[in-house]
Amino acid sequence: MGSFLLIPILLFGLIILFSSFFTVKQQTAVIIERFGKFNSVRTSGLGMKIPLVDRIVARVGLKIQQLDVIVETKTLDDVFVKLKISVQYVVLKNKVYEAFYQLEYPHDQITSYVFDVVRAEVPKMKLDDVFVKKDDIAIAVKTELQDAMLDYGYDIIKTLVTDIDPDAQVKEAMNRINASEREKIAAQFEGDAARILIVEKAKAEAESKRLQGQGIADQRREIARGLEESVEVLNKVGINSQEASALIVVTQHYDTLQSIGEATNTNLILLPNSPQAGSDMLNNMVASFTASNMIGESMKTQNKKKDTK
Repeated sequence: MGSFLLIPILLFGLIILFSSFFTVKQQTAVIIERFGKFNSVRTSGLGMKIPLVDRIVARVGLKIQQLDVIVETKTLDDVFVKLKISVQYVVLKNKVYEAFYQLEYPHDQITSYVFDVVRAEVPKMKLDDVFVKKDDIAIAVKTELQDAMLDYGYDIIKTLVTDIDPDAQVKEAMNRINASEREKIAAQFEGDAARILIVEKAKAEAESKRLQGQGIADQRREIARGLEESVEVLNKVGINSQEASALIVVTQHYDTLQSIGEATNTNLILLPNSPQAGSDMLNNMVASFTASNMIGESMKTQNKKKDTK
């Protein structure tokens, strides 16, 4: 019968022996209490405790953790906006006791500080400044949390403003403003392009007119030279200058009529255009040239008399 009692005793002893040993994972700390009182903190590796006396009350992670806090507040220009603040923190290895025993809900504590800092900083800024100075907000949050949480065994690694979400109507208005600005810029570019086209077109037309005028001037100069040569030829055969000029004009008149007859769908009409118009034109021109010469000679004679007096 003694052998039957020995087996349970041995099993109980083995259970007690194995329960004396425990392992702690990397980046983890174990808190040991003895009869409900803090005893020690054990880090990674194999540990030993007194069975039925010591017990593991908590395993505290020493890895960097992240807490995302969404804060809704109002800006200086009365726009409600939601900010997402990401807080990266870690439990200090030498302050595991403070981290476990002094704060029951560390997430709530961190969240409260984030709310306090954000609602103190953002109402001082306009909405546009919130986007520009988001790093300043993150630094302010980290500074406040660092000072407050260090005594509780927590180190604030970094704080980030990961999202800024204004009210839906505000975002729609901002998009409209942005679209209007882009349309305004596009209209300015289009206006500049149109103005450049007008200026260049005007320059081209001016150059064309200049060249056209130069061509007409050259053409008239050559015509004058041709008329001069024609008059000289007619003078050689006994026709004076007045008669020669009249004859040339009449010849050009009939040349023009001939060119009109050769063209189709022309709207040019020369007046007068009767059969005797040529002879009448010639007589009238000769008479007018003769009269103008007589008037010119009379004026020269009078000027000479005045000079002699």
